Amino acid sequence: MRSIYALLFVVATVACTEAPPEPESLVGEGGPIVIEAESFDRQTHTDVRRWYVTSATVGAPADLRDLDPSHAAAASGGAYLEILPDTRATPEEELVVGENFINEPGRMAVLEYDLEFDAAGRYYVWVSIYSTGPDDNGIHVGLDGEWPDSGQRMQWCEGKDAWTWASRQRTEEEHCGVPGLIYLDVATPGPRVVQFSMREDGFEFDRFALTIDAEFDPAALKE
Repeated sequence: MRSIYALLFVVATVACTEAPPEPESLVGEGGPIVIEAESFDRQTHTDVRRWYVTSATVGAPADLRDLDPSHAAAASGGAYLEILPDTRATPEEELVVGENFINEPGRMAVLEYDLEFDAAGRYYVWVSIYSTGPDDNGIHVGLDGEWPDSGQRMQWCEGKDAWTWASRQRTEEEHCGVPGLIYLDVATPGPRVVQFSMREDGFEFDRFALTIDAEFDPAALKE
């Protein structure tokens, strides 16, 4: 179980193809909590799509469709996760709900991270991703099997072809997302499971950060 302290800095790096070994408690100082995507504890709902690790030495099975080259060289820790196969890499390809797109959170390709929160509060969620187009840039975030409105439809439009931090929610009025609307409310201290689930296949996921600072600037996290 990883320990989460408000306003503390944590980085975990574990390269794996499935759930990694049980991590040590992580404690540090000086910023938000930061977790490597590939250090997940479990992966569920993988019948149709699943997350695969990509690094200099590890990759997804060759028969899974993925038109992008590896972006591991610039990823934190030299590794990241991607949802494959990617059957809608461009808008011209057919959108198939329940296969390459799912607007309902918690239904496909779910990652779980066991974290210990020592303080209740509102934790804003930031995620670093690599997007090359308009159809690989959406994900959902939840807590303890619940998928609140404030964790649905994380969206990226800016920062294409580079690892990019953002915390924006897609709305009917703003398809590129509104800042400040993506967060998880932790009612009491204790063990929690932070979860991420697929919205679009081909999504590339490097790290996520949790912060109680509503004015957080992810520039502090750039390596």
